[in-house]
Amino acid sequence: MSALRVGLGPLGRRLLFAFVLVAVSSVLVLTVAALIGVGQGLQVASQVSQEKAAASAATTAGDAYQKAEGWYGADLSSTTSVAEAAGAKLFVLDASGAPVGGTSPGGGHIGSGQGNGTGPVGGQGVVKAPVVVDRVSVGNVKLVFETAGGNQARDVAWWWNAIAAVVALLVALLASWVVTRLINRPIAAMTSATRAFTEGDRHARAEVHGPGELGELARAFDLMADTVARTERDRRNLTADVAHELRTPLAALQAGLEELRDGLVEPTPEGLAGLHDQSLRLGRVVSDLAELSAVEASEVTVQRTEVDLTQVAHDELAVRESQLRAAGLAVGSQLDRPVLVRADADRLHQAVGNLLANTARYCRPGDEVTVVVGREADQAVLDVIDSGPGISADELPHVFDRLWRGRAAKQVAGSGIGLAVAREIVVAHGGSIKAVSLEGAGTTITIRLPLSK
Repeated sequence: MSALRVGLGPLGRRLLFAFVLVAVSSVLVLTVAALIGVGQGLQVASQVSQEKAAASAATTAGDAYQKAEGWYGADLSSTTSVAEAAGAKLFVLDASGAPVGGTSPGGGHIGSGQGNGTGPVGGQGVVKAPVVVDRVSVGNVKLVFETAGGNQARDVAWWWNAIAAVVALLVALLASWVVTRLINRPIAAMTSATRAFTEGDRHARAEVHGPGELGELARAFDLMADTVARTERDRRNLTADVAHELRTPLAALQAGLEELRDGLVEPTPEGLAGLHDQSLRLGRVVSDLAELSAVEASEVTVQRTEVDLTQVAHDELAVRESQLRAAGLAVGSQLDRPVLVRADADRLHQAVGNLLANTARYCRPGDEVTVVVGREADQAVLDVIDSGPGISADELPHVFDRLWRGRAAKQVAGSGIGLAVAREIVVAHGGSIKAVSLEGAGTTITIRLPLSK
């Protein structure tokens, strides 16, 4: 049994024991049923064969009686041959039950009658059949069969059934072992990966392909581990990005204040204005972070009403037009018909405003920006299309990440939170947001929201 425990945990051993128990029980039941069935079948077949032999012997005895016009002088050799062919001893009785004498072909005498039953007598099987001539019963024949032949057939059947049972049991044991291993392996792998993951190994994965639901469970575990690892990585990156955004204005403030404290410089309006600008930058970053945090928790605070997305885009475009014009952009729109959605109007204004502000920040003077609102199937679609410098393929997947500003961060002011806020607002409304861009060929940001029913 210790060999069976190799590679199996407690659950695997329980499963193996259950499978083996079911297999052994099934094999035993089927074997017993087969043996009983074979025994009954042999008995019935033997009974039918004996009755046929007795009927045939009675027919030949009737023919001999008819030819001799009685039992005296009747030639019963044919009847004896039928009995011997069936492996039985022949007894012929007249109508009164007295034995009829005769001689068998081998020289033996036809036995005298003993009893008149049809059951076993002294370990022998007895079958009786009437001798009928011209519809009148003139006597009986009894065939006494030895039971050794039936026992031999039964012994052969038992032997082959025992061999089949052993083979079936071995196959069942092997199948139980294989099935147990297939079930236990992904469970053991997931258990090991879970323990390693809990202990801090974020690279631990089950990486197994089990059967059916177990395989799906293993893949779901690996997906969950990937998500947790990615979330922790994003958290670390967010912490590093926040520290980076705060470090520069803090360092400038600290240096300026130390100079003023130590009397190294005289306070001047220009110097104080610079320190004030740094404090405003700090406040802006903190405000953006607070805004992002509030939006990420907005699933429970979104107040949905029927809102015209076209009107939202029109109003926000009017508010931001001066900012866009100041950036040297040509502004266009296709806001022809109402498109109703169930949403929080204030949040949608915030999301569209962030997209337009992002466009004003990154596009070059002379570029164009166009806002388009329409319908596709059961969705409302808002596109903000610009002809700006575009986004490189390696940076495009990160445009909605928190505090991410790409390679243009040194030339463009901002905290890198606007698009992340827009994404959280859209997702909170059950929609989706996507950016499509080619470097040097402009960018299109698309918001999709469910239409109002």
